[in-house]
Amino acid sequence: MPLFNQSIRRKIVGIALGLIVLMLITSILSMVMSSQVGVLLDELTNRYIPAYGDLARANIRSLERSVALRRMVMMKMQDSSDEEAYAARLKEFEEADRKIEEETSGAQKLINAIIDDTRTPSDNAALARIDTRIDTAVSELRRDMNEDHARLLKQVDAKQMAETRGTLEHIDATRDLFNRRIDAIRADMLKQVYVSTSTVLGHQRQAIIVSGIVTVLAAIVGFAFALLVSGGITRPVRLLLAGTREVEAGRFDKTIAVSTQDEIGELAAAFNRMIEQLRHNERIRETFGRYIDPKVVQGLIDRPEVAIDGQRRVMTIMFCDMSGFTAMSEGMTPRGLVKVMNHYFTVMSAPIRNNRGVIDKYIGDAIMSYWGPPFVEEDEQAPLAGLSAVDMAEQVPALQKQLPDLLGIRAMPVPCDLRIGIATGEVLTGSIGSELMMSFTVMGDAVNLASRLELANKVYGTRILIAQATADAIGSKLELREIDRLVVAGQSTPQAIFEVMGRAGALSAAQQGLRKHYAEGLAAYRAGRFDDARAAFNAALESSPGDGPVRTMLARIAAFGASPPAAGWDGAWRMDSK
Repeated sequence: MPLFNQSIRRKIVGIALGLIVLMLITSILSMVMSSQVGVLLDELTNRYIPAYGDLARANIRSLERSVALRRMVMMKMQDSSDEEAYAARLKEFEEADRKIEEETSGAQKLINAIIDDTRTPSDNAALARIDTRIDTAVSELRRDMNEDHARLLKQVDAKQMAETRGTLEHIDATRDLFNRRIDAIRADMLKQVYVSTSTVLGHQRQAIIVSGIVTVLAAIVGFAFALLVSGGITRPVRLLLAGTREVEAGRFDKTIAVSTQDEIGELAAAFNRMIEQLRHNERIRETFGRYIDPKVVQGLIDRPEVAIDGQRRVMTIMFCDMSGFTAMSEGMTPRGLVKVMNHYFTVMSAPIRNNRGVIDKYIGDAIMSYWGPPFVEEDEQAPLAGLSAVDMAEQVPALQKQLPDLLGIRAMPVPCDLRIGIATGEVLTGSIGSELMMSFTVMGDAVNLASRLELANKVYGTRILIAQATADAIGSKLELREIDRLVVAGQSTPQAIFEVMGRAGALSAAQQGLRKHYAEGLAAYRAGRFDDARAAFNAALESSPGDGPVRTMLARIAAFGASPPAAGWDGAWRMDSK
């Protein structure tokens, strides 16, 4: 509709103008009806009632004329005629006679004015009859009175008393007839006054009713018009609100139908464009989330200065590698190898993500990940990394069963397992690379240490090794076993390394016995009491046959029998391989 294609300003102005027009129509109708009532009231006040008054006064004038006539006769009938008094009474008689003419003539003029006025409804035929009757009554009165007056004057002058009384009686009868006619005319005139009054009252009631009806209709039309226009404004606003809530909830699949061409319509169109852009950005984010951890993507979006400037933070780094990958890959087709590696990375990445870790990169068959601000709190990072490592280790049995099925073979050519190294320390975070390509990553000694600890699992036959700082941060949240004091390649200071044996409180009696005897053997080993150390390690081996660290330590003690350590030996082992 063209109405809804206007701007909001025009709609509001249109509503106001529409209401003003309705008010004007109501006012004009009220004024017209009131003016009609005013015309009727004017006619009633200035014509009907004055005409009726003129007729009433004509009656009075006829009585005054009769009295003046009798006084004239009395003056003439006296023994000594008083001509002066007679002349005065004659003058009164003539004045009364003239006033009868004036009153009846005035009534006729008013009646004719009513008849001639086309603005008001009136019974013109009845009024015309009244006018004719007045004219007839006055004419007959004039004729009879003139004859009787002339006769009376002659009889008075001749002193004919009997004849004079007869003439006076005839004059009274003529006067009474005139008065009766005038009374009848006044009665009919009064009926016309009543009719006119009823007409005025009827028009007044009609004006009130019409004004009320028009006012109600104007209010209804105005309200309907305002409701229609306001609905056209508020409906798109509600749709925008619903769409905004969908966006707030992270759902970008809902667009808004643009039903108007006003500012709200333009806003809805802009909202749809924004939704499309957000949907496009979300697709980009999802796509890049497969190559860069989504938390890194979001962090770079929220705080791009971190990528540019770089920061030093204490973080926990994890390296995870698949043992036996090289031998396994030699016997596989490229398609089979990709299939196995994708499944392996999917299975092992889930625990990292579930424990709020950030996957930095995949390096061959290795996974590098880290925990730390701003993604997790500093006191949470080491426990989360340790839990992630435990979860990954728990996936190994299922993974070992799934890989042959993926390749369509009965058994893997070589067994697969995990090696995980975790270290905590200060690192540099930021975008590292060239002007052509950048990578948001972490660098520092903790990174190198975690990588070396992952390799150290080969030496000790373990799955999960962590550094001293990581173990301190984990505390009693996981079950740990101190393995050795180690100097990795690239470092000169030895530090204790620990094995993550499992979740807190999850160790069996055999594992607890293993950890106890191993701690005793390690203390004797560092003190140079190799016989006591051997006995303790053998006791530990009885608790857990095939334990890698125990076998490693027994092999070292055997080697020290042939080539004892140098004087001042600190009990640390130096690993030169990278």
